[in-house]
Amino acid sequence: MPGAFVKLDDARNVAVSRTYAYVSAGKNGIALINVEQPEHPRLDQIFTADGQLNDVNDVKIGAVDASVFAYVADGRNGLHIFQVISPEDSSESYGFSPRPTPKLIATYRTGGPALAVSRGIDRDRAVDESGNQLAVFGRRGARPFNRAEAEKLYLRDGKLYTVTDVPPGPPKPPAVTDSSIQSLVDRVRALIH
Repeated sequence: MPGAFVKLDDARNVAVSRTYAYVSAGKNGIALINVEQPEHPRLDQIFTADGQLNDVNDVKIGAVDASVFAYVADGRNGLHIFQVISPEDSSESYGFSPRPTPKLIATYRTGGPALAVSRGIDRDRAVDESGNQLAVFGRRGARPFNRAEAEKLYLRDGKLYTVTDVPPGPPKPPAVTDSSIQSLVDRVRALIH
C-alpha cells in the first residue's frame, strides 16, 4: 500500500500485539508503531531505556491479566524484560489496546550476544495471576469453562487429584471377558479368510 510504512534505519524484526507493532530497531532500541489503521502506521515512540537498549535484535510480547511484557534480545547487552502495560502505569490498561508505557524490570547478561527470543506456545485458555480463567481463544464457538467443568479436570470425589512416583500396587492383569475373547476370535478369522 503506498505510504503505509514507517522509516527506521536499523529495523531487524517485528512483533505485533493488538494495535501496536514492536520493532527491534537495533541501535535505536524498540520502535513502537501504532498500526490501528494499518494503511496509515505511525511511530508512537522510540524506547531505549535511557540508552540501555542499543543492539536490539528481537522482541516478543506476552500478556497476563492487565499487564503486558516485552522480552528483548539486545545483542551484546543480553536479555531484557520490560513491562509495557500495567494498571499502575497505563491509565487504560484494561482496554483493548492502551498506549504502551514501557519500563525496564529485569536484565540478564547472556554468555554471548542475545540474538533471538523464542515465541511462547499459544494456549486456548488464559488465566490471571490468581488462577481465574479469563478467556478462550483460537477456537470457534469456544467459551471459558464454568467452575463445575474446570473442577472435573483436577478433582476426584471432591478431592484434589494427585499422582505419586510410587505406584499404589502391582499392575492389574487385563480383564478377560466373553466379548473380548469373541473379539479376538473374530479378528483371527478375518486374518485367515
